[in-house]
Amino acid sequence: MNEIHFLNRRSKLLDIMEEGVAIITSAPTQTRSNDTEYSYRQNSDFYYLSGFNEDNSVLVLIKTPTSSKTILFVEAHNAEHALWNGARLGIDGARERFSVDEVHDVTQYFGMIKEILREHINLYIDLYNDSARVIEAKAAAQSLHSTRGVKRHIRSIRDVTYLIHSLRLIKSPEEIETIKKAIAITAEGHHQAMEKCRAGMIEYQLQAIMNYVFLNNGAMSEAYGAIVAGGNNANTLHYVDNRDELRDGDLVLIDAACEWELYASDITRTFPINGKFSDPQREVYNAVLDVQLRVIEAIRVGVKRDWFQTYSEELLCGALIKLGVLNGELCALIEAKEHKKYAPHGIGHWMGLDVHDPCPYVDELGESLAFMAGMVMTIEPGLYFRADDESVPERYRGIGIRIEDNILVTKEGYENLSSIIAKSVEEIELMCNQL
Repeated sequence: MNEIHFLNRRSKLLDIMEEGVAIITSAPTQTRSNDTEYSYRQNSDFYYLSGFNEDNSVLVLIKTPTSSKTILFVEAHNAEHALWNGARLGIDGARERFSVDEVHDVTQYFGMIKEILREHINLYIDLYNDSARVIEAKAAAQSLHSTRGVKRHIRSIRDVTYLIHSLRLIKSPEEIETIKKAIAITAEGHHQAMEKCRAGMIEYQLQAIMNYVFLNNGAMSEAYGAIVAGGNNANTLHYVDNRDELRDGDLVLIDAACEWELYASDITRTFPINGKFSDPQREVYNAVLDVQLRVIEAIRVGVKRDWFQTYSEELLCGALIKLGVLNGELCALIEAKEHKKYAPHGIGHWMGLDVHDPCPYVDELGESLAFMAGMVMTIEPGLYFRADDESVPERYRGIGIRIEDNILVTKEGYENLSSIIAKSVEEIELMCNQL
């Protein structure tokens, strides 16, 4: 993504800040065991504003009544680090690459931040971030507050994440293209899994097929821990063991997707292990698919998200009545939350730099947000009938189905970004029987 996009994002954040200083830190490295670390993944907010993908860095935005300044603190080049782990961009490299006003060695951060805060009254930080850099800024602000003779000092500490997440809610055309790239690779992964799935395989073998597709196409990682759930395992919503045998006659639910340039995709498909839906499986699958298609069709600018959730629950409850799982009057069943036993999760979530983008769902007054062009969300209805649940008709026991797509809100309505992935019964059976 071009540096101009990150510059524009910083400008927008400065526009909505009051006079003061904002501090956004990079993600720390995470120890996996002893002296080995997990693959590094940047803090999404830091990356959103900087495009910088190194650890131990700090971005500082300063706003006065008449001007603004951006400072980036980075690790200096270190020959020993370069030998073992690869060269860092360093101070000179960061100055050349990023459109910031100043670049400094991160070792100068604490001394400089105290002087910077001396001239301002508002400090914007992640209130839940307990990293050393944020703690140092708080300590500096508090020490200045109690220092005699200081005419200006930090009088309020505010949450910067709400401001950033509000900006992240509307995706730019460049962000949408990045998400589409992630989805295109994910689509190939799901199609390969459908084609190669056979009874007797282990769930993790399907995950391995998808991971090969991701890495082979340049996606560095999964966007989240994959769910590959055969048979009754699909009725555990966050099943991640992926170590059971896939059995003839069962379905397999795969909730897996890749990340491209830190932007996520998030796709779920459910298909028959032997390539052919049984009649009960087809009935439940088409019930979930019908709900999903009707929910997606309702997406348009101005629709409030709380209405959207209510509408999806009405449709799912109606599907349960038609399947004979629930009996009674729709409104009474919904009021009693009877449908929640079989459809326990929400209809979807925001998606972007995080698979569950932490963008707000309500405004500052607590009112549900209305859809706006540029929002990207998942739509993922599901019905889950545990094998041991005697309240469910026997023909449906052990069936768990979720169908998930990634949807862009547009001025005209919506665009299903993942429509390229087989979804109807006919499309899936055809894909499953390619070999």
